[in-house]
Amino acid sequence: MKSRIAALLKEAVDALVASGRLPVDVPALTLSRPREERYGDFATNFPLLAAKAAGTNPRALALEMKARVPSSPLIARLEVAGPGFLNVFLAPEATYALLPEILAAGEAYGRLPARAQRVLVEFVSANPNGPLHVGHGRGAAYGDSLARLLEYAGYAVQREYYVNDAGRQMDILALSVWLRYLEIAGVPVAFPETGYRGDYVRDIARGLRDEAGASLERAPDEILIEDPSLTPDALMDVWIAHLKTALGRHYETLHGFGLRAMRADIDADLAAFGVHYDRWYSERSLMDNGAIERALTRLREHGDLYEQDGAQWFRASRYGDEKDRVVVRENGAPTYFASDIAYHLEKTERGFDVLIDIWGADHHGYVPRVRGALSALGCDPERLEVLLVQFAILYRGQERAQMSTRSGDFVTLRALREEVGNDAARFFYVLRKSDQHMDFDLDLAKSQSNDNPVYYVQYAHARIMSVFRQLAERGMVMPELACADFRLLEAPEEHALLRLIARFPEVIETAADAREPHQIAYFLRELAGALHAAYNAHPILTAQDALRQARLALIMAVRHVLANGLRILGVRAPEAM
Repeated sequence: MKSRIAALLKEAVDALVASGRLPVDVPALTLSRPREERYGDFATNFPLLAAKAAGTNPRALALEMKARVPSSPLIARLEVAGPGFLNVFLAPEATYALLPEILAAGEAYGRLPARAQRVLVEFVSANPNGPLHVGHGRGAAYGDSLARLLEYAGYAVQREYYVNDAGRQMDILALSVWLRYLEIAGVPVAFPETGYRGDYVRDIARGLRDEAGASLERAPDEILIEDPSLTPDALMDVWIAHLKTALGRHYETLHGFGLRAMRADIDADLAAFGVHYDRWYSERSLMDNGAIERALTRLREHGDLYEQDGAQWFRASRYGDEKDRVVVRENGAPTYFASDIAYHLEKTERGFDVLIDIWGADHHGYVPRVRGALSALGCDPERLEVLLVQFAILYRGQERAQMSTRSGDFVTLRALREEVGNDAARFFYVLRKSDQHMDFDLDLAKSQSNDNPVYYVQYAHARIMSVFRQLAERGMVMPELACADFRLLEAPEEHALLRLIARFPEVIETAADAREPHQIAYFLRELAGALHAAYNAHPILTAQDALRQARLALIMAVRHVLANGLRILGVRAPEAM
């Protein structure tokens, strides 16, 4: 509807340009939804923007523009308001005409035309050194909902998980698994505080024992040497080096087993949460295929690498970062940042127009250096959009749950899903902007009340479906909904529903452009409220035949919008509750 009204107003602008009243290079005409109904269904500030070019005041230009708008059955009236706004009031026929379109489109209603842009959405990408916790869950729900939203808005979208399988954290996991592996065999070990201590490590060790038998047994005293002069982290690095030497080629068996176990666990957890990826991208592959060295060579050729204290540094400060960054350590090992540079270069080489990275809010300082690296490599840094997700805090009553992957004292995403269900978890996660702090109210998420937003929206869908079940149970014939006389929908509550479902494509476009799936959740709550109000105010099945047919058509259209919106959020639209 918005595009149709915009086209009519554009005809008025074109007529003013053709007559010489306006220059050719006038500002673009935009339409918005007024905050209050009394200002119409749409409004444009074009007269305010173009008045100077027209050599007149905005209100006078608004009046001229109003006179040039073609007559249309879609528009009831036009009003000039304020300092120079042109407000558009739609005729009832405009929204009535949408109902057959919505009924015919069904699951496709609200989808926008295909766009040429290819978008890569990389999200979660948690280190595979432990199960996903509720903080990762927020990134998963946001990333997947955003990908679904962008697809609905016409983008070609791919989802990707970047697997940090080459770094120190995986070596710590390998050492932790190996120590538990020895314990299972009855070998006494002093488990280090800096190791991963969760029960999941024992589970991996049992599987390793079943597969490798005693082939990985070595004397722990030869590995866990004591050196009071070293910090705990430095001592951990020494133990890892000794373990690699002691196991030799078998270290890869240990490392690979832990990696595969955690990858499988994360994949299964996310799949059960309704999150699926087109690609799991291995960090190790960047080393194996020479991508890191190619990226660093390119930076070196551009004069953006230098050596200092035995390490190689990227001139990040030249590109807006607060200081230069190490990309190759003194021992010749590339840093995580070097891998990230190569990974983002490879993303651009795959031909994606937009690179969306979804990171935890604690990584905000990392953004300038990655953008700077893209600039140094000759890539457009504006192609990279980094969207930050604040940590989700889970509350049980007034008690906050603590989370620490190493200690094992954390609340897993799997446990949250089992307790509140996927639907409540996903809806609650996207109910706020991703970069805003979030307290997850566990008790509210489990409640079956109007205060629970996901229950409120799902109940609206189930309520509609119950009407159609009752229709069949009473032996009443299902009417041809698209042929109803929609002019009979005269009640204010019905008009409120009509206005809302007409807005759905605009909400999709706005939410997609802003990368804000929470706008869909807000819209669904508003639509559910309007449905409940109309349902409580006006009978449907007991209305006379023509009115019943029109009301059934209206709630069926509402049902499609509710289902489509919930699908974008990865939430079910139940037929009964």
